[in-house]
Amino acid sequence: MTRYDLPATRDTVVDVLDRDTPPVLTLDAGDSVTVGSLEAAGYLEPMRTPGEPVPRMFEGGTGHCLTGPIAVRGAEPGMVLEVRLESVRAGPWGWTLAGVKDNPLTRRLGVADGPPAWLLWDIGEGTATDDRGRTVDIAPFLGVVGVPPVEPGPHSTVPPRAGSGGNLDCRDLVAGSTLYLPVTVPGALLHLGDGHAAQGNGEVAGTAIECPMTTEVTLNLRERAPVPGIHAETPEGRVTFGFDADLNAATGDALDAMLGWLCTLFDLDRTTALALAGAVVDLRITQVANDTWGVHAVLPYDAVRSVRGVRSECEKPDVDPRKPERKLRETEWKPGTH
Repeated sequence: MTRYDLPATRDTVVDVLDRDTPPVLTLDAGDSVTVGSLEAAGYLEPMRTPGEPVPRMFEGGTGHCLTGPIAVRGAEPGMVLEVRLESVRAGPWGWTLAGVKDNPLTRRLGVADGPPAWLLWDIGEGTATDDRGRTVDIAPFLGVVGVPPVEPGPHSTVPPRAGSGGNLDCRDLVAGSTLYLPVTVPGALLHLGDGHAAQGNGEVAGTAIECPMTTEVTLNLRERAPVPGIHAETPEGRVTFGFDADLNAATGDALDAMLGWLCTLFDLDRTTALALAGAVVDLRITQVANDTWGVHAVLPYDAVRSVRGVRSECEKPDVDPRKPERKLRETEWKPGTH
């Protein structure tokens, strides 16, 4: 295994997703890379006063400032890219902005006509304090982890996509999580960025605590996955996603994928899987900030416990990817084994 460093520079960042963008780094499956990313707008320095113009990586940029693309040798469409988030460290400053977009939600809340509101944050070890003296706990994660759409040409970084990920804005994807993405193009071409020091489920303001980030990831390839589409294993549990402009449709897609996972784990028919899901699966609004809204379904590892001393397939696998694997029983499933 080789370890790389990939800082955010003018030569290593983009603000669109495009399958034809040459990779800025190519590595082998199993390698790790420590990736630096600017905050979403690509600011090169913190604001001293709310809304103050500061230099940006892309003046007039149209999308998130993302680091990449990172290619993985041997990745081909139809495979699954495994992104293991080893560590996620927020930078020392950040910002939050609300009331800047005119959309149905801001009109419903009575803030579409402005003026916008800014909060500027000093980020420390475990907490962030805004410019008005209020402190919140932080739980850093990347808002954008994704690969380009299969269609050629530049694509916006703003909407999340069921086929390639991107702007998921899922607060559950903290350090220790593994995200599984369909490989859409040769090399996979992973993009990372949009660091959030803290965010509530929903990202209801349209932004979180937007901040620079340093993220270490280990990348692997899998031939197949237990469920199709984007899914994850987080420190809390197994996660499936749905994305749609219609929140009802996004909910149905997230639950549909989770039922498939339950069927695989417990050898159930779909109706019985739905009955079990009614007792143990949580549905969470991922984000309502990006026109294409998100819902994720969560199956906690301890939701279905052992019976008569037999380990439940739902329990958290006790395999550390950096340690030798123990032999698993045929009924067990662990991260990275599909």
